[in-house]
Amino acid sequence: MTLPATMRYVDFSPGGPEGLRLSEISLPRPKPGEVLIRVQAAGINRPDIQQRKGLYPPPPGASPILGLEAAGEIAAIGDGVTGHNVGDHITALCNGGAYAEYVTAPATQCLPWPAGFDAISAAALPETFFTVWANVFDIGALQPGESLLVHGGTSGIGITAIQLATAHGAKVFATAGSAEKCAAIEKLGATAINYKETDFAAAIAAGTEKKGVNVILDMVGAAYTPRNIASLAPRGRLVQIAFLEGNIIENFNLLPIMVKRLTITGSTMRPRTAAEKGSIAQSLLAKVWPQLEAGQYAPIIHAVFPLDEVAKAHELMESSAHIGKIMLNIAA
Repeated sequence: MTLPATMRYVDFSPGGPEGLRLSEISLPRPKPGEVLIRVQAAGINRPDIQQRKGLYPPPPGASPILGLEAAGEIAAIGDGVTGHNVGDHITALCNGGAYAEYVTAPATQCLPWPAGFDAISAAALPETFFTVWANVFDIGALQPGESLLVHGGTSGIGITAIQLATAHGAKVFATAGSAEKCAAIEKLGATAINYKETDFAAAIAAGTEKKGVNVILDMVGAAYTPRNIASLAPRGRLVQIAFLEGNIIENFNLLPIMVKRLTITGSTMRPRTAAEKGSIAQSLLAKVWPQLEAGQYAPIIHAVFPLDEVAKAHELMESSAHIGKIMLNIAA
């Protein structure tokens, strides 16, 4: 494959979406264990917004360019890579850099497009599916027949959690802030709770005969924590993946944690090693990719923007008006 000397990418000044701009830079080169991907599509995610604002700096060694997931074709291969070839269509969990025409990624974090998927739908998978699998099933240990409460039910993470948990045989509850979003949740097979009209803890108590749910996946944080604790069943697990409304809790009663023998845990994906992310990738390939290829579920794409309209994509993400994934069409 003949490679250009330079590529377009999204540069930014810390602050609002207006600071996003297209620029040009030399192509990255794959290090040992990495592949170079000619990007056809990339996903927009909440961490991108935080990084653009200057609130989520990339970890040491990661690309400073925005973007955590991409789909495209392999353009070059670094030393030591096996199982991948130039020209393969892959989707990748990137260590930054996906808002560009080319990006490098560890080969262990790359997966083939599920059969029948195009670049846009394949690029919508990595960030949410890696995150949900690691937090709901690995850390949260959700089992068939158990129950799950998902906050932010119509976000990319929320929809993925509903889909995977439902397919896993769990009963799912999910919160959202409008009738339209609640309808979308119900269509996915979950019980919707409009948090603007109903106290979600009261709804969980009513929906579980006061038994509570086994696992909660939360991205809201401090404002929800006391009610999350109240909503958990004995031996329940609260898994925290973000703090959109703060991470400091004042006057918090710890006693219910002891009485109900609860587990409060959480994680972030980006600082994990390539080996850890590779292990998640292999679980997804074995347990989730067959379901995607069978049409059991698929990512919901809310909107697709060309690369030069990335600011509009960020504005939409920040509005929280979307249901599902927001994507960039780079060269699809």
